[in-house]
Amino acid sequence: MVRKGIFVCIEGLDGSGKSTQARFLAERLQKTHKVVLTIEPSHGRIGSFIRNSYLYGEKRLPSTVEALLFAADRVDHVQNEITPALEAGTVVISDRYLYSSLAYQGAAGLSMECINKINAYAVRPDLALFLDVDLETVMRRLKPRKSLMENLETQKKVYGFYLDLAKAGLLKRIDGNRPKTEIAEEIFSLVQKFLVSSY
Repeated sequence: MVRKGIFVCIEGLDGSGKSTQARFLAERLQKTHKVVLTIEPSHGRIGSFIRNSYLYGEKRLPSTVEALLFAADRVDHVQNEITPALEAGTVVISDRYLYSSLAYQGAAGLSMECINKINAYAVRPDLALFLDVDLETVMRRLKPRKSLMENLETQKKVYGFYLDLAKAGLLKRIDGNRPKTEIAEEIFSLVQKFLVSSY
């Protein structure tokens, strides 16, 4: 693939505000760039099944099966949405991506080696951000109809994995315990600096 565009992903716990920040960023960048705002699970057939059926089922699948399910959606997402947009010179902003698998399936007991192996095809983002919000705030924000993973025990484990990914330099940590506008300004500034250095 000849990459012309820029790929940014925003990661975080459920209820961390990442979807809001992804939307803010897309709206601001649209004034000067071609932008695609996307999400995982995607809106493709596999992603729609995960989002509408699996996540609100009664029991989680074994971690390997779950990771393969999300990885299958990622193949579809990359091939049908992300890659074409990047080749067209678009700024792609994804609300969740590969690092969600590393954090959530890692927290479920699957090794990083295994998760990375089944996601070896996945396009790596140019800039990956972790919106760090404290657990108490996250749990307070979650909707009454919680998904299989929206519980304190899971979110606490996932949070630890996200911190490890940030410490390893795979994610840029953003303090999410601040006003939305302040967070949005920092994210926009980071992306702008990257865009300037890339062109």
